[in-house]
Amino acid sequence: MDSWKSDLPFYVIGHRNPDTDAICSAIGHAALLRLTGEPRATAARCGEVTQRTAWVLQEAGVEAPVLIDDVRTTAGMMCRRDVVQLSPNDTFLAAYQKMLGAGVRAVPVVDDDGHVMGILRYLDLLELLVPAETEGIAVRTVLVALKNMAATLQAATSGAPCPHEEDEENLIILVGASSQDTIEKRMQQAKDEGMIERFLVICGDRPYVHKLAIDFGVRALLITGGYGIDPELEKMAQEKNICLLFAKQDTASCTTLIRCSRTVRNVLDEGFITVSAKEPVSLLKKRLTATVQELFPVLCEDNQLLLGVVSKSDLVDPPRLRLALVDHNEYAQAVRGVEEAEIVEVIDHHRLAGNLVSREPIRYLNEPVGSTSTLVARKFAHRDLTPEPGVSLCLLAGIVSDTLNLTSPTTTDLDRDMLHWLAQVAGVDAAEFTRKFFAIGSLLANGTVEDIVNADRKEFSDDGLKISIAQVEELGMEALSARQQELLDYLQTLIVSEQLDLICLVITDVTEHYSHIIAAGNDSLLSSLPYQRLGPHSFAAPGVVSRKKQIFPSVCQAIRVYLR
Repeated sequence: MDSWKSDLPFYVIGHRNPDTDAICSAIGHAALLRLTGEPRATAARCGEVTQRTAWVLQEAGVEAPVLIDDVRTTAGMMCRRDVVQLSPNDTFLAAYQKMLGAGVRAVPVVDDDGHVMGILRYLDLLELLVPAETEGIAVRTVLVALKNMAATLQAATSGAPCPHEEDEENLIILVGASSQDTIEKRMQQAKDEGMIERFLVICGDRPYVHKLAIDFGVRALLITGGYGIDPELEKMAQEKNICLLFAKQDTASCTTLIRCSRTVRNVLDEGFITVSAKEPVSLLKKRLTATVQELFPVLCEDNQLLLGVVSKSDLVDPPRLRLALVDHNEYAQAVRGVEEAEIVEVIDHHRLAGNLVSREPIRYLNEPVGSTSTLVARKFAHRDLTPEPGVSLCLLAGIVSDTLNLTSPTTTDLDRDMLHWLAQVAGVDAAEFTRKFFAIGSLLANGTVEDIVNADRKEFSDDGLKISIAQVEELGMEALSARQQELLDYLQTLIVSEQLDLICLVITDVTEHYSHIIAAGNDSLLSSLPYQRLGPHSFAAPGVVSRKKQIFPSVCQAIRVYLR
């Protein structure tokens, strides 16, 4: 799987419901990684791009990060695609040679349209060689297409043409090695029993046997040892629709090789297990551990065609998707499946929390600054690298968004320095950019309740309580009164569906540095919030603009009061 791992993208990804800082720091850090030895670093997101962030990307001329909703390794990601496969019409000999040459013990059998018909194992091949019964006529009966037989023996043909390779027949083998009288008696008995047209007679340079076979009207005559046949008999064979085959091998060898002409379709088991390309490996382990099957075809979901194969041994320690997390450090806020990914780096400016773990030491950068984009910009500067203007504009937007253009209480001197540098590189006026940024689309006026609440919502756990805090920035509160009740109704549905103890929607007026908070959940928690209560579920918070430095600490304090 090492070659598979080297082909994986290295995703740089922010939190769920990403805000501008999460999107833009992912873009910036992925660009930095590509410049410093990670050519496959790719900016990703696990949520929709807000209208303001979309405007930033358009202004910067930068594509939105790829949308990833699950980072668990799937069967489609890890399957081996350079697969040895067989056709149901392949003979034993062809199948054996392919499997032996590739060093595999099992292969998928695929029809002409790419659909999997079964799995063929070495043991299955034995069924083609060894008859199921060891007594009577069954021992001498073989299901085979004459055309396949000729191909296996590399035999020349004459007389009646051999049918298509799919036209298999139950042929009864008669080796013409006995006395002429014995052979004649056997053919006469077969004729009397109505089976002579199923007989395949095999012999070498025995003209009398050649004539008997043609006179009696057998299905086919195989002449071994490189010998020929009398031209008159050849003509009679054609008239009587008898296939003639001429092989260089001796009779004993031909008798053995005939069974090598049987096709693999005859031993396919319809009860084989397939897996979907999108099925996570962690689920595959549970589903397939107790099965006897060792090799599993991986099918494309859209057309059910073969994509590749996985074996049980592949599932023991499958490769994991590599991630760099930006603007968060908690599994509760991360993309789905993060527990099964390989986290190689974290860049964040929030508190340490959650259950983030790694197998190996990782790069971890966490500093009390106003924006993750600030930390990414500094990484460029420390390496004497200058981001491209579009990337610089994205990083600038991340800082502007999270610090409200350096007016938030989370703002540090580093934020100011990086914003000034990025504005120069991007060739923009930071104040003018800020005005345009916050003037883009009011969510309160135009968004659905889902858009408003989920545009920038994070979940936290504190003292066993599950908290969610959402925030939107607006230029004025004119649209709030008309939406307040439906926003509250939606918050109350989230309390139930996500089993939250408290959820807050913080609507911040960036021009007045004022926030209005709509909250739902435990009544005692609501009563403990340190803000001016305007109603059962609404609060006034003058001067409060930062979720990280002002709102979340206040919620944590309310929890302390509640738990006393």
